[in-house]
Amino acid sequence: MITDPIADFLTRIRNAVKANHRVVEVPASSIKKEITKILFDKGYILNYKFEDEKMPKTIKIALKYHPVTKLPAINEIMRVSRPGLRRYVGTKDLPRVLNGLGVAIVSTSKGLMTDKEARQLKIGGEIICYVS
Repeated sequence: MITDPIADFLTRIRNAVKANHRVVEVPASSIKKEITKILFDKGYILNYKFEDEKMPKTIKIALKYHPVTKLPAINEIMRVSRPGLRRYVGTKDLPRVLNGLGVAIVSTSKGLMTDKEARQLKIGGEIICYVS
C-alpha cells in the first residue's frame, strides 16, 4: 500500500525523465488524471492516455524532449504538500515558480489548477507540487 500516491506518481515521472524513457505508465486516480491534464496543457508532456477499460486502471504518459538537444521538458517536479505536512496558502501567498516560468499545481475549492489561474480567480488552496 502506498501512503502518498501523488508523490509516487511524481517520482515515477521524475525517474522516467532521468532514464530518458519515452513513455511512463502509472496507476490512475482522479487527482492524477487532473495533474496529467494540467501537465499536458502547460506543455510539459507530449501526450497521455487514460486506460479505464482494463483493471487496474492506468495512465500512459508520453514524455516530451527537445528534438535537437534531447533535453526533457520537465527539469524538476517536486511534491510540496504531503500527508505529514500540508501546505495551504491564501491568494496573496501563492508561489511563483522560477518567477513565473514554472508552474505550481494548486488544489482549490474549484478543483485543481495552476497558481496563475488561482491568482486570477482570487482563491487559495493546498499546493500539490512545483513543475519547472
